[in-house]
Amino acid sequence: MLNGAAPNCLTTAWASHAPELRGWLRHRLGNPAEADDLLQDLFIKALRQGERFCSVQNARAWLFEVARNTLADRLRVARATVDLPDDLAAPANETDTVDTLTACLPRVLSELTAEDREVITLCDLQGMPQAEFAAARGLKLSAAKSRLQRARQRLKQRMTVACQVQIDDAGHVADFVPRL
Repeated sequence: MLNGAAPNCLTTAWASHAPELRGWLRHRLGNPAEADDLLQDLFIKALRQGERFCSVQNARAWLFEVARNTLADRLRVARATVDLPDDLAAPANETDTVDTLTACLPRVLSELTAEDREVITLCDLQGMPQAEFAAARGLKLSAAKSRLQRARQRLKQRMTVACQVQIDDAGHVADFVPRL
């Protein structure tokens, strides 16, 4: 991977730009140890370039571009999660209303066309990926997605009428009449 030319040009570029890169990373991360880890990853990426690194017109620009991309990748993976406060949780009766609405589903589903029933059953109820559904039916993925979307709209319309679903101002199911 490396011959005599690659280490010299990389070593020279690294000696010139590593302190500036370290400062840039530390400023963005706020954690010196994490910045040093990312700097090490950057050096390994440059090292893997071998002689190609020596043909880069502007080593500083290349190093900063790869540093920016590496930082973006690291931040994308390290997204922090926050638990929702209890006061933002759905009220128990709202959840119960939606859960009991599933009692209407078998009857309304049986009233749909076979094509609509199939795509909803396979993709939404059984969890088949849309790409797999498309391949199994000889469809393009976009056609399968459209088919599922149209079937969902018809199911919603049918459930709204047949089960007399009432939606509140926030767009949540407020009430319905069970239809078995």
